[in-house]
Amino acid sequence: MAASDKRAVVLVSGGLDSATVLAIARSQGYELFALSFRYGQRHSYELEAATNICSQFEVVRHETLDLDLRAFGGSALTAEIDVPKDRSEDEMSGGIPITYVPARNTIFLSIALGWAEVLKANDIFIGVNAVDYSGYPDCRPEFIKSFQQTANLATKTGVEGTDPFQIHTPLIDLTKAEIIHTGTKLGVDYSQTLSCYDPAPGGLACGHCDSCQLRRKGFADAGLPDPTKYVTA
Repeated sequence: MAASDKRAVVLVSGGLDSATVLAIARSQGYELFALSFRYGQRHSYELEAATNICSQFEVVRHETLDLDLRAFGGSALTAEIDVPKDRSEDEMSGGIPITYVPARNTIFLSIALGWAEVLKANDIFIGVNAVDYSGYPDCRPEFIKSFQQTANLATKTGVEGTDPFQIHTPLIDLTKAEIIHTGTKLGVDYSQTLSCYDPAPGGLACGHCDSCQLRRKGFADAGLPDPTKYVTA
């Protein structure tokens, strides 16, 4: 397959990391097939952001699937549980927070794998990060390695094909500042992204949840202006 014909399924949430991954995949010559989920999260603003980002990067096809994880709950993002605010760096780095959605990346990657097999796309991109993150177990290199092995054991493509599935995690060892520098060089418009767990009506970022704090710190460390629209300065 020629470089211009390479296909990749890219998980796009609408946040800073997934927008950067989409730009990286495009820079590597892939045809982009983006996958987002309406999974019962607290708000739909991130999905609007995902649509805008996909338009920016000329995605061939963008699918948003309905998957109601509120049926199970268990997370501040999928149940009536308060989102933690104004936590210190020590608090954010200690333990798995209540914003963890049980098995979310496993579920998302499994569905991405199914679509990739139909598309004859052997590459799946996901914006997990094991440096500036909130302790989610499904963002670790060990998980990604294990899932890639599973992908090649559980599919016709993996068993019969000569080109195994690869799960690409280009951000996994980068700091948030390094991610922002990478995306900026590739033309990502971060004003079109939304990382907030608990935005106000209209989509303004709260500025106080773990995700907002990590994002703010990332722009500060990168020495770049933060284009995010926050409820408070």
